Amino acid sequence: MKWKERVALSLGVSVVLLTSVLVLDIRYASSGGRADQTDAGFILPALRHGTARQKEGRQFQRQFLDKQPAVKEPIPENPVFPSRTATVNNEELELGVVASNATLNDDDPAAQHSNNEQGSKVDVVRDLLKGKRSQLNNDETYKNSEDDDNMDHLKSQFKDLFKYMSPAELSRPVKGNLRELDVTVQRLRNVSLSDDATSWEKFHVSISKEELYHEDDPMIDELLQDMATLEFYNISQKEGGTQLKLVIEFPPGGLAMLKPMRFPREQETLPNHFYFTDYERHNAEIAAFHLDRILGFRRAPPVIGRMVNMTTELYALATGELLRTFFISPAQNLCFHGKCSYYCDTGHAICGNPDQMEASLAAFLPDKEFVPRKTWRHPWRRSYHKRKKAQWEEDDQYCEQVRQLPPYNEGRRLLDLIDLAIFDFLSGNMDRHHYETLSLFGNQTFPIHLDQGRAFGRPKHDEMSILAPLYQCCLVRRTTLATLLRFHHGPFRLSYLMRKSLARDPLDPILAAGHFDAMDRRVAITLRVIRHCLSRIKADQVLVGLADWKEKISQTGS
Repeated sequence: MKWKERVALSLGVSVVLLTSVLVLDIRYASSGGRADQTDAGFILPALRHGTARQKEGRQFQRQFLDKQPAVKEPIPENPVFPSRTATVNNEELELGVVASNATLNDDDPAAQHSNNEQGSKVDVVRDLLKGKRSQLNNDETYKNSEDDDNMDHLKSQFKDLFKYMSPAELSRPVKGNLRELDVTVQRLRNVSLSDDATSWEKFHVSISKEELYHEDDPMIDELLQDMATLEFYNISQKEGGTQLKLVIEFPPGGLAMLKPMRFPREQETLPNHFYFTDYERHNAEIAAFHLDRILGFRRAPPVIGRMVNMTTELYALATGELLRTFFISPAQNLCFHGKCSYYCDTGHAICGNPDQMEASLAAFLPDKEFVPRKTWRHPWRRSYHKRKKAQWEEDDQYCEQVRQLPPYNEGRRLLDLIDLAIFDFLSGNMDRHHYETLSLFGNQTFPIHLDQGRAFGRPKHDEMSILAPLYQCCLVRRTTLATLLRFHHGPFRLSYLMRKSLARDPLDPILAAGHFDAMDRRVAITLRVIRHCLSRIKADQVLVGLADWKEKISQTGS
């Protein structure tokens, strides 16, 4: 070997060695100087990130799940409102849920204080979000619902929270302080209805500054009946959106949004799907409307189910590009897929049986030229990215920033978003990126509860991050707390009220059985989050409307 070749070879080896040293040095620096960092951290960062997120979520959830061993006891149909002067044992026996040989009192405020005392300098919620392991979580009595399928989430009675509601509120719907029900579209637009006004027109002009429709308004049932029975006059595909939606026009001139059935009710969200790639479910829209109504919000447009004949009601009316997507499947079923961002191809087609298809129909809101709407970016919007986190997922003080910004720095908007978070948590909806308000009423009006198609997807999983507005701000309406307590203790649980309400829909049963149990479980979890806030912060700073309620009670004596 010539000397020139030897020099070249030596230089080559030197360059390789130097490059290797630089790479190792960069990796060491990026790991924060941790000598125990394994190679897996560099090879599989996404896997490590997902594992950490799962661990954080489970640790946070343990704070709000039951402490005592699960003991299933019969729940009486008409529980007695516990007296504040009664002993703990008597209260538990009256409600029929006392755990035998229980060593921990989950409802004892003193016990709550002693438990929280050891973490008084460091917020327990913050520790759990950071993935830290506090002494509280070392106690084996703190259970996770995903780790113990036999955990009874209904046994905790929250007796310490009863002082924030009156006994009458346990047996009847809680009335909010709706002061501007008379501020309606009809009044502000100065319009009058003719004798032959359609149900859509009645719905549109009756929208108020406080809610989309009044409680027990017969007009809503009329509108639902029209959407379920009137013939289709014209159909078109809705522009935009990630999945297929059809705009249905009825002969009276009313419009509805149709979402088709894709798969059976028992099919849950696919385990490898992110929240932003999950399929939309027609039955989720139906169930969410009923849940919103039962909660007393009345901020979701009316939705009803309908069995659609794809041959006479869709194929016969389709035109253009939509018509060209219809085909007959190998199983001799009529199918179509339309055009959209996700799942609009032959492999994800929507098929009838053979041409009968379930669908949800949601009533359109007033035309934007008649009643303008404003779209807002949700402060707790997720990143909609496979690996990135949103700011609120990493910043414990995020709510303090939100409180400084209009319209969240005054008025009702922040409270409405916390109500919306509770609504989404009960239904398991993670897909909340924007919301709309009616500009006609200014900023002091409610956010409209739109687009719940990705709710009710995982009945066995409780996504605690949905409640971030609640546990980061520690703020909630007293009436919302009273409503949750009524669902937990009143004559009928939320699951029963939902079953009864959904039974009126033409497509009943709407939800698989597991979703009803999940709603009852999530009511208890939400109450635990509120209790945790009350254990750290004064009640009048957590419960909005508490002072007014106390003044009313002192004046009326009941």
